[in-house]
Amino acid sequence: MSVVFTPQRRRLSADQFEQMGRTGILGPDERVELLDGEMIEMPPIGSRHAAAVCFLSRHFTLGVGTAALVRTQNPLRLADDSEPQPDLMLIRPKADYYRSAHPRPADVLLLIEVADTTLRFDREIKLPLYARHDVSEVWILDLDAERFEVYREPAAGGYRRKLERQGVETIAPLALPTVMLEVRAIFA
Repeated sequence: MSVVFTPQRRRLSADQFEQMGRTGILGPDERVELLDGEMIEMPPIGSRHAAAVCFLSRHFTLGVGTAALVRTQNPLRLADDSEPQPDLMLIRPKADYYRSAHPRPADVLLLIEVADTTLRFDREIKLPLYARHDVSEVWILDLDAERFEVYREPAAGGYRRKLERQGVETIAPLALPTVMLEVRAIFA
């Protein structure tokens, strides 16, 4: 009688994931994220994606002043086994700029994912993960449709509230309602 091999996945912790980066196992230019203990390779950033992130970064940096810190494509420690790198976050100001530890969900005022090739992944994998860990507000910028999907009121099964904004419509984060964004400005 032969033994049947059953492959086992080895899950990583966020600490192990970060150690892989510090020791050079993961190179500085590798596009990987840790989601639910699994290391996920992300596609290269295209020019439309990069331009949108740059626009949003500048817009929010000018708009929030000292009310929030703007972080682009940097880690968010959701849990001991999840450390995604959202395209943009507005986070609570902290004197050390999060030098001592990555922001946690309670620090996030707004999280934005920019989607060109990753729309389905962002909706089906990352969005439920953000809701499960109580990220209060997530926007997905769908570059092909030129619209924002706005998700609010996280719950265990997802977000209770979804809005869509496009064209001349404006949106603002709930936590910073004076920081308005006209959707079409990104595509002008």
